[in-house]
This record gives sequence, C-alpha cells and structure tokens, in this order.
Amino acid sequence: MAADAPHRTVAARATDRPGDASPFALGLLLRQAHWRAATLMTEALRPLSIELRHFAVLIVLVNRGSTVQRDLAAATGTDKAGIMRVVDDLERKGLAVRKTVPGDRRARAVEITPRGLEIFDAAHVAAEPLAARLVAELGPGEPELLTDLLTKLAYPADGGA
Repeated sequence: MAADAPHRTVAARATDRPGDASPFALGLLLRQAHWRAATLMTEALRPLSIELRHFAVLIVLVNRGSTVQRDLAAATGTDKAGIMRVVDDLERKGLAVRKTVPGDRRARAVEITPRGLEIFDAAHVAAEPLAARLVAELGPGEPELLTDLLTKLAYPADGGA
C-alpha cells in the first residue's frame, strides 16, 4: 500500500552540471576541471617525452631535494610498485638518479639530475600558453581567486582531511 508508506524526500541526483545542488556536485565539478587541466598539461609535457606522473615526482624532488622512494610515493599518492616504475622511467631518461641512504642499506633516495631540472623548467615554459587557455573563460582576477579558493580546499588551515 503505497499510500500508507512514509513520504521520503529524495536527494538530488549527483551530476557535474552547473547549478547542481547535490552534496557531490563540488567534487564532481572538481573532477571535471581536473580532467580538463590534466589533458592540457599532458599536451604540454608530450613534446618533452614525460607524463604527468613523471612531472609529479620531479615537482617533489625540486621542492624537497633528495627524497626516499617511500616518501615520494606518499607525496604523489602512488603505491610502492608505481613509484618504482616512475623512478625507473626517470632514471632511464636521465632525469633522476637513485642513491643509497647512509645508515640504511635498503632505502634509496632519489635525486633530480641537471637534465631533470632542464626538463622541469622546459615543462613550465611549455605549459604557460595551455594554462592561459585553461582559464580563458574567467574574468579579471578570477584565476587568482580560483587558485586561492582551491588552495584553501587542498590545504586546510587546520590540516584536516
């Protein structure tokens, strides 16, 4: 007897359409924006013969200097096997080298090479026009505002998840 059943409010169905009121809407829009940004950045990196996963490791190495592989995995959200494959690729391309860690025979630290720094800098030059294309629809001051807001989401002041 459907007439006797309690009336339940059905939550909005999650979509990534502008104006969606679903609690998932922001995450879905962020995912769509990420795909668009990743596609453009992949385009920028292609002529340099590296992928986003390689560039993510180069970023960590530039920011932190020599870094053990387990910390690279954590910093890039990659598993142990995945980070080993990426570092293998970077070594093969001459962009990074593994070195032993004094006092720990099993640990290997990864360092960026001078060639890795060249590719890192070249990637920024190549990405510039594509990054401009990414925010072309935004008005004056909006790219900076978007960056500020995304920074607050990605790095909350309280360090929470």
